[in-house]
Amino acid sequence: MSAFVGEVIGTMILVLFGGGVVAGANLKKTYSFNGGWIVITIAWGLAVTMGVFAVGSISGAHLNPAVTIGLAISGDFPWAEVPGYIAAQLLGGFLGGVIVFLHYLPHWKETLDQGAKLAVFSTIPAIPHTFSNLLSEIIGTFILVLGLMFIGANQFTEGLNPIAVGLLIVVIGMSLGGTTGYAINPARDLGPRIAHFLLPIPGKGKSNWGYAWVPVVGPILGGALGSVFYQYMFDGKVSGMLWGVLAVNIIVLILSYILGKRQPGEIDSSEMAA
Repeated sequence: MSAFVGEVIGTMILVLFGGGVVAGANLKKTYSFNGGWIVITIAWGLAVTMGVFAVGSISGAHLNPAVTIGLAISGDFPWAEVPGYIAAQLLGGFLGGVIVFLHYLPHWKETLDQGAKLAVFSTIPAIPHTFSNLLSEIIGTFILVLGLMFIGANQFTEGLNPIAVGLLIVVIGMSLGGTTGYAINPARDLGPRIAHFLLPIPGKGKSNWGYAWVPVVGPILGGALGSVFYQYMFDGKVSGMLWGVLAVNIIVLILSYILGKRQPGEIDSSEMAA
């Protein structure tokens, strides 16, 4: 199996389990209806663990463009392979969304809440506020990439590393995920959002494209920041990349604060995806 196929399969597994638990909690007439945030965050952590176990030995199991870019910035992954990995992750996210749709096929028409349906595929902010939503995604992904790096710096018994990564996802979700649904992964949000847009989901409503850039840009900025912060604080490396990443984060946040407005048609829902 190639690394490209590995990333497709790993990300598909991630979204299948992650989107699946949200579908079970959000869609009417499932036994798991109203399962709640704790169930969702634990299942997303396990989803990441299973994805990493599945393809970690094949592709390194990035499963996330923010992670891929963060590793490239740190010098631990070749930039030439970044586009292929991101394409594979987006494809895997899309396929995972399609499988979740098929698995819950009779339940879509039983659910009238359009936000609950969209939340199965992509994130929705609890309070739409561009600057705060972007900042939440930056912070969450900063902690994700920083955490992956300090987990990787420790010696684990063989096979335990994916479990530690899964626990990191759980604690991010429980602690920081309640604001935006913690995409912290552009492929996990954009791939399934495209699936939501294309699939014949009964009464699905809009795919909320006005917000879609936030769970893409935020994680990329936060992941890059986590990478350069680790290099500076833990490895003692200072480079132009550090100041460049800091500058881009600050500029984008300032622009989002100045220009940010509630997008037309933006969905405000308490039923959010993880």
